[in-house]
Amino acid sequence: MKLKCLVIDDEPLAQEILVQYIGDCPSLTLLQVCSDALEAGEYLRTHQADLLFLDINMPRLSGIRFVKTLTQPLSIIFTTAYPEFAAEGFESNAVDYLLKPFSFERFLRAVNKAAELAEFRMNKENAREVPQALNREYILLRADKRIHKIDFGDILFFESTGDYIKVHSRDKNLVIHETFKNLLMQLPDNLFIRVHKSFIVSFTLIRSIEGNQVDVAGHLIPIGLVYKDGLLEKMNMQSRNT
Repeated sequence: MKLKCLVIDDEPLAQEILVQYIGDCPSLTLLQVCSDALEAGEYLRTHQADLLFLDINMPRLSGIRFVKTLTQPLSIIFTTAYPEFAAEGFESNAVDYLLKPFSFERFLRAVNKAAELAEFRMNKENAREVPQALNREYILLRADKRIHKIDFGDILFFESTGDYIKVHSRDKNLVIHETFKNLLMQLPDNLFIRVHKSFIVSFTLIRSIEGNQVDVAGHLIPIGLVYKDGLLEKMNMQSRNT
């Protein structure tokens, strides 16, 4: 994911360096360069950002005081030439603190922290939506420039191939651009189980397990060593409940 960012600094040279570093970083998109906090505040009234590169010592309103006025959940990377502001900066829940002049390597380390935080927030938000999605009896998958509605009961297994996933169902196969991590969040765990780093199978369609293979509706799927104990435990729990 790309982070939309603002540069807020009253020094033209500092602005120039940050703009250059942001342009060299594929994970960032520069929205605006602001010369003071009040200008940034006005911009944020009508625009959504993810990350601020914020100078602390600025006229009219300091960076730290500006953070206290924000209502959006933004990630903050403070930039300043004054190390004595570091403690106060971190008390404002900043992602990182860059002491001028800083290298591109140090800048990139701070950006990576912000990216990890953004991913955590996104996963947390997705987790809130999962219970509603799992009340359904189907999944919506985008493939071939169309959205396909497939009943969970028709899916045999999913097979990962690099950046894509093959969806094997009773009547058709699809190839989707997705990760197993995101896919698993959309699948009810009582109906599907991961048995290999490259395979998620329909638990209800498992016929048998022999050695390191599982038979899913006549398809022999490999079982990864790290997943075998979980599969056997779930099979035993199912047998006790029937």
